[in-house]
Amino acid sequence: MEQAVTALSWALLLGGAFFLLTGSLGMVRLPDVFTRMHAAGMTDTMGAGMILVGLAVYNGADLVTVRLLLILAFLWFTSPIATHAVAKAALSGGLRPYTLGGVSAAADGGGGARGDGADGAEGGVPS
Repeated sequence: MEQAVTALSWALLLGGAFFLLTGSLGMVRLPDVFTRMHAAGMTDTMGAGMILVGLAVYNGADLVTVRLLLILAFLWFTSPIATHAVAKAALSGGLRPYTLGGVSAAADGGGGARGDGADGAEGGVPS
C-alpha cells in the first residue's frame, strides 16, 4: 500500500512539473498578453495544483495536508479572478486579441472583444 501511495504522489508531482514547464514555455512563445494569460492560468491551476495534491498524498493525513489543501483552494479561487482582472485591464487599455491575419474579431463581424470594430494588428494598440 505504501508503494502505491508513493507512486501516486510521484506521478502527481511529475505531472505538475510537466504542466509548469509547458506553461512557462507557453508564456515565452505565445504572441500576445491574452494567450499568455491562458498559459499562466493553466500553470497555476494544473501545475501548482498537481504538485500540492502530490505533496498532500505523500504526507498522509496530517495538519500539513490540511494546509496544503487550503493553499490549493486559495489558488483555485484567486487565479481565475487575477486572470480576469488582467484581461479586463488589457482590453480597457486598448489591446486587441491576436488573430490570424492581424484582423480583430470585431472587424470581420465576429463581435470582437469590445465590439467597436477597431482593427488591431497582432494584438497591439489600434492605430
